[in-house]
Amino acid sequence: MSQATLPPERQASDEPALAELGACQALEAFRQRRLTPSQVIEDCLARIARDNPRVNAFAHVAGDEALRAAEASTRRWREGTPCGPLDGIPVTIKDLTLTRGMPTRMGSRTSDPDAAMEVDAPVSGFLRQAGAIIVGKTLSPEFGWKGVTDNPLHGIARNPWNPALTPGGSSGGAGAAAALNLGMLHQGSDAGGSIRIPCSFTGTFGIKPTFGWVPQWPASAMSTLSHLGPMTRSVEDSALMMSLLAQPDARDGYLGGPCPIDWRTPPPQDLRGWRVALSLDLGYVQVAPDIRARVEQAASELEALGARVERLDPGFEDPIDTFNTLWFSGASQALSRLSPQQQALLDPGFLEIARRGADIPLAEYLDARRRRAELTACMADFHRRFDLLVTPTMPISPFAAGHNVPPGGPYREWMDWTPFTYPFNLTQQPAASLPCGLDDQGLPVGLHLVGPKFRDDRVMQAAALLQARLPRLNPPGLG
Repeated sequence: MSQATLPPERQASDEPALAELGACQALEAFRQRRLTPSQVIEDCLARIARDNPRVNAFAHVAGDEALRAAEASTRRWREGTPCGPLDGIPVTIKDLTLTRGMPTRMGSRTSDPDAAMEVDAPVSGFLRQAGAIIVGKTLSPEFGWKGVTDNPLHGIARNPWNPALTPGGSSGGAGAAAALNLGMLHQGSDAGGSIRIPCSFTGTFGIKPTFGWVPQWPASAMSTLSHLGPMTRSVEDSALMMSLLAQPDARDGYLGGPCPIDWRTPPPQDLRGWRVALSLDLGYVQVAPDIRARVEQAASELEALGARVERLDPGFEDPIDTFNTLWFSGASQALSRLSPQQQALLDPGFLEIARRGADIPLAEYLDARRRRAELTACMADFHRRFDLLVTPTMPISPFAAGHNVPPGGPYREWMDWTPFTYPFNLTQQPAASLPCGLDDQGLPVGLHLVGPKFRDDRVMQAAALLQARLPRLNPPGLG
């Protein structure tokens, strides 16, 4: 059902139009029988058909399967027997994540075009068991290797705010889909910023939770740098999604203990007693002036909420050499499984860093692990004094799609323009990107909220309170 044919009682209510409806709102509408899953899924698929040619967010659309699942969900809601907490909600899965009955191509021409997966990864299974309806798989660069989203198999994902620009990456397809509400809940992965970069560039919310809360299987080539998490249009929808993703799965050999956080606990009334460190540049990053200004404005809202905000850098030097050593080594793992003929099909940029990773000496790799441990200890000490670290998510605005770095700029590799994100993959802390306004070009700006390890609740509470005070961003064409 399109927006133009909503029933009169829906048109007269204060409830958002279908194109803007969030998961929590949709579930309440299902409970009150104001809306059915079939209506939601039909509308979602119609807008995917309309908008995906413009942004190329999807590697695979499961239209027929989603419609059948929606019919079954609608019957359950009519009978008062929903099968789970997400029954009837449209979701997407990143094309790096195994999803039963659907292809998982990882953006690579080396993958089997005819192979539908026979098993779900933990997160796909959790969402399916909760009654969510998987409407498709979202674009990733090949093996998730970079901070933008294009690959030799599916082409270039584009930003809904301006299709000439990148949505970021590597979860750029999920970011574009989230911004346009092509599905209400979107799974991303983040080994160096891949949830937070696209959330910043598309004006959406996403959190990289503490490592170990969300299980990963098969294990990422990036090992303990990689986190899985939600990407949504609201903090409350991400909290709903995390309440289902943060549960154990014995297949994950790195999984920590059970997550003790109640993700859906309402935030406090204010932030009195909180100490927040505001670092606009970490002491070494060049940041565009308009982005600095939007982040400072958002930080003033933290003060209005009662937090004590201090301008202070966390006190570490740029860990890019540490990150690159571990990242390139991880990329080499994917390369080792491919024949020379398959390697010839790879994205040349990925092939280059994978070969660089294969040449890293063991001693250098082990030294990078030592430096990583030192950085983790540094941030643990920092958070004994501060409840939250606030920075820009990105130092720059979205740039031309199809490029790994902004054309004509000073950057050589994608890590060079993502300096606020990858340090906190090294430390495994929770970190989120929250939209905090538009830059001077009318493009989204992200506010980066970093919490102590295991205190994801602080990040989510601050984000929820700020969301209510900051402008909600809707890209052109939403609806």
